[in-house]
Amino acid sequence: MLFNSYIFILFFLPVTLFLYFSLNRLRQEKLAKIVLIMMSCWFYAYFHIGYLAIILLSVFCNYGIARILLSQSEGSIWKRKLLCAGIFANVAVIFYYKYFDFLLENVNYFFRVSYPVRNIIMPLGISFFTLQQISYLVDSYRGETKGYGLTDYCLFVTFFPQLVAGPIVTHDEMMPQFQDRERKRFSQECFARGLYWFAVGLFKKVLLADTLGAAADWGFLHPDTLSAAGSFVLSLLFVFQLYFDFSGYCDMACGIASMFHLDLPINFNSPYKAHSIIDFWKRWHMSLTRFLRKYVYFPLGGSRRGTARTYVNIMIVFLVSGIWHGANWTYILWGCMHGAAQVLNRIFAKLWDKVPKGIQWLATFLFVDIAFMLFRSDTLGDFAVLCSNIFTGKSGGISGEMIQCFDVIEFTYLEDHIGVLGQIMSRLPGIHMWLVLGICFLVALVGKNCYEREFRPTAAKALGSVVMLVWSVISLSGLSTFLYFNF
Repeated sequence: MLFNSYIFILFFLPVTLFLYFSLNRLRQEKLAKIVLIMMSCWFYAYFHIGYLAIILLSVFCNYGIARILLSQSEGSIWKRKLLCAGIFANVAVIFYYKYFDFLLENVNYFFRVSYPVRNIIMPLGISFFTLQQISYLVDSYRGETKGYGLTDYCLFVTFFPQLVAGPIVTHDEMMPQFQDRERKRFSQECFARGLYWFAVGLFKKVLLADTLGAAADWGFLHPDTLSAAGSFVLSLLFVFQLYFDFSGYCDMACGIASMFHLDLPINFNSPYKAHSIIDFWKRWHMSLTRFLRKYVYFPLGGSRRGTARTYVNIMIVFLVSGIWHGANWTYILWGCMHGAAQVLNRIFAKLWDKVPKGIQWLATFLFVDIAFMLFRSDTLGDFAVLCSNIFTGKSGGISGEMIQCFDVIEFTYLEDHIGVLGQIMSRLPGIHMWLVLGICFLVALVGKNCYEREFRPTAAKALGSVVMLVWSVISLSGLSTFLYFNF
């Protein structure tokens, strides 16, 4: 089920909220958790009923391993072996569903063989809920998860706002909230804040990300037809599509959790304001960065084993990040690009600090932009074509098909009913696209995100929430998944 769908907004969410708080009001707290788990399972199974068996099997197996880890004595060799086996099993499941076909395709290509590709359907969110459970196993090995029952664990993994695209939460963030009796009461302030965040996120997704996405999808399907200007504009379209798609999802996820009087961790903090690649990764997908730092970088030795080893560890972390994002060489090289940029940023940190802030921002943004062009390209060949278009200065204008994607009803309605405006706009080819890009730059670089602003319920916020919700719901002409559902 999608947050940006009629069934979710008009039925699933209000019914789930009503059932959860009604049962808690009747002091049926355990039953309220079970109902929330069942509704979360329905939310997940709505995509494909077969996915449900996979996630439930994963939940029960991991919980069983965690309980055994907690029962073992400190320093036991069997305890360490069980942890390794648990991690290996989780990684093996991800590998099978996400990378097995990719492995076969590359074996066929490099060794000139023809093993049949299985076309395995990847369960949505498997990368997210598996990493979450790996973190729980490691914390159980350390003895940090005592006192949590199966119900709380099931809710920890399946809680629908963060189930399929994060944030990747840890037990110490969510389990105490599930057990806090004060949080079982309906809070008008938390609900108002959650509704406002949800409205902002839905607006970002439906009105900005999906509009940008239509043009970006066309451009990446036809890289050979684009000029230098068209290729560069295409990179901007995708970089902002991904920004508002992911930012919108994070706002909606945190907003829904707030309606349930629960807090999810911040996962997205205005990353395009970053002045370095290090700063970018402190702002982009913050829960993934935290997981990789805590459960990959630190176990590798972090920065404790000398400069050279630190740089090797950074490259390993970003290689893992690239592989985690998808089964394609574009993702792997994207991760390596960011790893190399992180290393160079550290090597030349003192020199970089002397560069004017404006140049720091521009260099960082352009690097992120080009790297995301690789991230989005279907093949390395497509990326090479786009880079060639840009750096060789291929002549030509911006594709009319891309520009037409911005002739949305909001613009055309105003121009049809305001004659002067229509005449002005008709003389400015591509003006709709440039207006949308201008809005994107303004929001991403000047505006504060939801987490930076202290929320105070006001009449203006209430009116803004209603306008954004109604506008977005009316604009739900079709269902479009969030980009991070694919990862």
